[in-house]
Amino acid sequence: MSSPVAISVEPLLRLPGVSDAVEEAREACTRLRWHQALRRRIPEAAAESRVRGARENAFLDGIQLPLETVRDLSRGALTWRADPLPDEQVVRGAVQVTAEAEHLRGVLSAAPRQVVARLHTAAATPLGVAASGLGRPRDPGVGCAELVELGEPVDARLVAGRLDGIVGLLRAVGPVPAGVVGALVHAEVAVVRPFERGNGLVARALERVVVQAGGLDPTGVAVPEAGHRSLGQTAYVGALAAYATGTQDGVRLWLLHCCEAMVAAAAEGTRVADAVLTGRLG
Repeated sequence: MSSPVAISVEPLLRLPGVSDAVEEAREACTRLRWHQALRRRIPEAAAESRVRGARENAFLDGIQLPLETVRDLSRGALTWRADPLPDEQVVRGAVQVTAEAEHLRGVLSAAPRQVVARLHTAAATPLGVAASGLGRPRDPGVGCAELVELGEPVDARLVAGRLDGIVGLLRAVGPVPAGVVGALVHAEVAVVRPFERGNGLVARALERVVVQAGGLDPTGVAVPEAGHRSLGQTAYVGALAAYATGTQDGVRLWLLHCCEAMVAAAAEGTRVADAVLTGRLG
């Protein structure tokens, strides 16, 4: 399987419909940025975005919990079990990686490789990954049983090179629209599966970091994970599978999907801001 990252990003922006879709996502996020509630209450709205993002991140990994439960777990009103079941491990990983994303937006440009490693550590620690494997790519001969719908993961011997490509993309945030970079690194992590466990959680959290750090969603109130869920899990996996083909058509389909998801993410952020403004949050 060829690496779509090897394709120059600029030609991707000239693919049919992509530039318009990128602009539509930008406009949706701009409208959210000027919501009345975000004049003084960004921290409250951003915290709720992280709760909803964690819930939908876990959902896209196949685990569903009520929003109220995830909110209570996130704020400590409910405690985690000492011996969590597999489903609970995923939810805790989703909560931790989404919270960690908040701390990493400011260091993305200076330390993109560290951002990827820290996201994996946050996501994979509750999954039972050994300390020696946290933040580290798979060793040669080690596979990955996640995201099987996308085909076989990249051979562990090739992972280092693909991670270099991901880091290179992260360094391009600014000259390249944040929504495009976020979409590409999301797909690369999901398709390559550089880690033994936690790849989907990391991929979606990394997109969250990029769109915030790159200025598309500077308030952190949009909910990218909810945007992907809103389009349907089948569409999400199908668009990732198209990307995995390594063709321009496949990458185009994924970029269009992510732009549409970002418009929906801004709409979810607007609902968060509305709830903050009217005191209906939680």
